[in-house]
Amino acid sequence: MSILISPSVLSCDFANIQRDVEMINKSNADWFHIDVMDGVFVPNISFGFPVLSAIAKHATKPLDVHLMIANPDPYILDFKKAGADMLTVHYEACTHLHRTIQAIKDAGMKAGVALNPHTPVDVLQDVIADLDLVLIMSVNPGFGGQKFIKNAIFKVAQVKNLIHRRGSRALVEVDGGINLETGLELIKAGADALVAGSFVFNSENPIQTIADLKALS
Repeated sequence: MSILISPSVLSCDFANIQRDVEMINKSNADWFHIDVMDGVFVPNISFGFPVLSAIAKHATKPLDVHLMIANPDPYILDFKKAGADMLTVHYEACTHLHRTIQAIKDAGMKAGVALNPHTPVDVLQDVIADLDLVLIMSVNPGFGGQKFIKNAIFKVAQVKNLIHRRGSRALVEVDGGINLETGLELIKAGADALVAGSFVFNSENPIQTIADLKALS
């Protein structure tokens, strides 16, 4: 399977968000990565439901929604209604993780769990078989443009091993500091999907940059 590319809309030009959504539609990207931050779980605030709904109206590819919020459970159905195809919650934000995963699936979305850089992979042992996606954070969540944490490469290999051992079909996605060099290292370690924000939207030719990432596989 070729690598999946999920450009992070957090790095787009908010004054021209429809233009950037249409650019992703035309590109070789596979998903839209949409970061939702509440200023509580992470020290930043981003998109709410109106913006997500507006993106969904124009997007022709699945919406890969990453919740960096405290207590996501009350909002699961709202994210489905707003257009999310995949909903990823943080292990660190969910007291009853298995219940949250089941609620996401019951709402008709694919379920993902994200791990912060300090969180060990072993915490997923009891839920890995229920997951569609594991998101390894290769930066500390909250802001774009951060430096890549190299330990993420080791964690990708660990998650891939856990997936194989438990018979899971989960994909491994990585978010933070992605470029052609780090992307290639992550693919070699077993990553299935790469989230790229600043690297795509700050480039002179975002469509070509997405194509270059896609060609890494």
